[in-house]
Amino acid sequence: MTSRRPQRRPVVDLYERIAEAIRQGTYPPGSTLPSEPDLATELGVSRPALREALILLQEDGVITVRRGVGRTVSERPARRGFERLQPFEGLLGADSTTVRPLVRDIEQPTDLVMQHLPVPASCEIRFWESVVDVDGVPSCLVEEWSVHDEALAAVDPALPDVLAAAEARPSTMLHVIGSIDPHLPLSGASTINATVLGRRRGEVFDRSPDTPVVLVTQVVSMERTPLIAAKYVLPSGAPGLPVRQSR
Repeated sequence: MTSRRPQRRPVVDLYERIAEAIRQGTYPPGSTLPSEPDLATELGVSRPALREALILLQEDGVITVRRGVGRTVSERPARRGFERLQPFEGLLGADSTTVRPLVRDIEQPTDLVMQHLPVPASCEIRFWESVVDVDGVPSCLVEEWSVHDEALAAVDPALPDVLAAAEARPSTMLHVIGSIDPHLPLSGASTINATVLGRRRGEVFDRSPDTPVVLVTQVVSMERTPLIAAKYVLPSGAPGLPVRQSR
């Protein structure tokens, strides 16, 4: 019986052709790819086939997509991700991101928050809502809740005052806490789900309520003591989020 050489799928061959053109400098880092019709003509392929390859290239971080700009070739390899806890503005590229505070408030915890944080229903906790812009484009909505001030002070007496003083700063809560001491023993546990924006969040991004999003829910702890519960909302077209795994 003769063995057959495995055949690569056409979309994989097309992926490799485009990736090789990028490596050879035909489409250099930072450049904008030709429009979809022009690129399909250059490569001699159909637009549906090209679109599938482009989706894979975007998923792998070889290219990025920006509304109003198009597809551009990534300038640097994927950044280290969830294996090193850091604020989302860092994960999305600290050199190209800005944080816009939307809400800085004190509120009573919801049932959702109490599922993640050890807080009594009658206490008051901090709620921060921010938008992370990447190259001026809204790319991530960040919603963060902290434990009450007494619990924060039990971990570090400076935490309540530091957070109170930082309310007007363009930073996420995780960034502020981490900036106290970069060597704090912080750890994070995250879950990832797919959903849609909804009306209120859609207004923040100026997108349709039905826009698909990736929702990351994270609990940040210090030495097993939960400090922050957060939601990160990334609509379709947002920059890729690096996640590394090893064994």
